[in-house]
Amino acid sequence: MCRNIRTLHNFEPPATEEEIRDASLQFVRKLSGVTRPSRANEAAFSWAVDEVAAAARMLLSSLVTSAGPRSREVEATRAKARSAVRFHGAAG
Repeated sequence: MCRNIRTLHNFEPPATEEEIRDASLQFVRKLSGVTRPSRANEAAFSWAVDEVAAAARMLLSSLVTSAGPRSREVEATRAKARSAVRFHGAAG
C-alpha cells in the first residue's frame, strides 16, 4: 500500500504539489487501513490528507542540506536495479 511514498526532499526540480498530495494520501491510507473511506468517514479522511500534506510542505521547505540536488532519472534507475536484485536475484 505504501510503495508510492517516495523521498521528496532535495530533488531538482522540487517536489510538486501532486507528489506531496499523493504521498500524503498513501500515508493516510496506511494509517487508516482503508483505500477508500466510507461516506461517514470521508470528511475526516480528506481532512487528514490535507493536514499531512500541509505538514509535508512545511517539512520540505524547512529542510536544509549541503548535498547537491538529486536527479529523478538517476534515482529511478537505482530503484529499478534494487528491484531487479530483490525480485530476480541479480541486476539486469
